[in-house]
Amino acid sequence: MMRATVAVALVAAVSIPVARAQDGGAVPRTPDGRPDLQGNWTNGTITPIERPQGFEAVLTPEQVAQIEGGRQECIEAHSGSSDPDRDAPAEGGTTIGCDFILEAAAGGTGGYNLFYLDRGDQVAVVNGEPRSSLLMIPEDGRIPARTPEAQQRLGLLMAARGQHGEYDNPENRPLSERCIVSFGSNAGPPMLPNYFYNNNYTIVQTPDHVAIMTEMVHDTRIIPIGVSPDPGDTGEARGPSAFPEEIRPWFGDSRGWWEDDTLVIETTRLNPQQLTAYREFFGASPNMKITERLTRVDANTINYEFLIDDPDTWETPWGGEVPFVRMDDLLYEYACHEANYALENVLLGARAQERENR
Repeated sequence: MMRATVAVALVAAVSIPVARAQDGGAVPRTPDGRPDLQGNWTNGTITPIERPQGFEAVLTPEQVAQIEGGRQECIEAHSGSSDPDRDAPAEGGTTIGCDFILEAAAGGTGGYNLFYLDRGDQVAVVNGEPRSSLLMIPEDGRIPARTPEAQQRLGLLMAARGQHGEYDNPENRPLSERCIVSFGSNAGPPMLPNYFYNNNYTIVQTPDHVAIMTEMVHDTRIIPIGVSPDPGDTGEARGPSAFPEEIRPWFGDSRGWWEDDTLVIETTRLNPQQLTAYREFFGASPNMKITERLTRVDANTINYEFLIDDPDTWETPWGGEVPFVRMDDLLYEYACHEANYALENVLLGARAQERENR
């Protein structure tokens, strides 16, 4: 009961009041009177998930100008046309320098260049505050320390992984490389930017369901809407029943309800493979609970809040806020495996190396 009380208090502390105007314009509503969350949205931003050392939670105008100006300089420096007569990359590969994401995408060979990336150009602004990190809980904006139990569990997990080579079989490759779920935690929960591309969503809403389609990698969460759970209620069921414990689907078992003008979504029973797929909650326990809150604060913005509560893994709950900004562009299918032969070639290359090393 103490943990539940703490979690509720933390969610309340990070929540924002329902308002009419971050960017201007009344909040549109559906025929049944609920805030209309429908449409296309993006959460792309250059604000990192965790707060960099030496920064306060809210950036100064000078810091915003420096961060966003540096991003624009990088874009301008790498937006020129490629020379068709350029030489092959030097031995050891080429370097980009201004953007570590672009550096990784290029792979030293110029693989992806800036034309293909869309990580965002601006810092995240919530309630008029330019944020230095998406995390706001704990106050330092950093993921809290792991419990001793979690550290032991993580050691066992790494030891089990070490029994097989990284390229032994398809199942050992990352979920994103196999085009099963998003690159990073785009679809979530929590729904976070991947700092790469395709940080876009389409939301469809009815009185009893909300569907959130994630461009990366064409994942769709279908969330039934019921009534706020009441621990003291022993009467008839309040909304759809939870899945049996043994059923743990991709993106977990999500249940939603409205609290005034905020859609609250509580998710448990995440698929075990997702608990090892994302750096932010690598090795979390099966008991992890994620609470999301979506509040449309004006015609152009949804404030998205999340709280991760897993006392078997972290010493305290942690979470934050991400602005979802309305976009007029269309979303197209991300055909992740359309003519994609990379995974097969990776495994073929590993088998060739094994033959050479015999």
